[in-house]
Amino acid sequence: MTELILASTSPARKKLLSEAGIRFTDKSPGVDEDLEVELYKPETAEQLTELLARKKAEAVAATAANAIVLGCDSALLLDGEILGKPLTAEVAIARWGKLRGNSGTLYSGHHLIDTKSKQVTSLVTKTEVNFSDLSDDQIARYVATGEPLQVAGAFTIDGLGGAFIESISGDYHTVVGLSLVGLRKMISELGHDYQDFWR
Repeated sequence: MTELILASTSPARKKLLSEAGIRFTDKSPGVDEDLEVELYKPETAEQLTELLARKKAEAVAATAANAIVLGCDSALLLDGEILGKPLTAEVAIARWGKLRGNSGTLYSGHHLIDTKSKQVTSLVTKTEVNFSDLSDDQIARYVATGEPLQVAGAFTIDGLGGAFIESISGDYHTVVGLSLVGLRKMISELGHDYQDFWR
């Protein structure tokens, strides 16, 4: 039976697949994202997420046999600026100063590799996110939890940050970081049946 491998360390993506009833294993891709961006210089959020999703999938696929390997990456486009993980509290606070009361577009790139047939497919999905108008104190308290530091755009929709998302236009799972609708279509493109990966 073909195995699905998630080339990611993202707790949100792992939780999403688990709750969707998908049978999978996960493996850290160990990709230096900053180096890849420096080498390939993607110009748009779509190009960026597609590039990093592909690099993650390729890194894990190189050591996997008879598997479908899924790489993912997300970024937020806000006022023409591509925003990844803030990593520090200072950056997260400054970012939320721009997010509050504003709208951005969350892009999630997906890359799927069938290591047996060598077939590949890529897909980038996007969803518009409308943010609440938070006070400075609310921002500071949210950032102090640590949650925004390791996620694209400095927010989650499936955690504490969900209370600060007024609305979205598009696919909820894209905002989490992995579109289930997109995954189903990609698996089908490679000649497999999505439901075969149900537990």
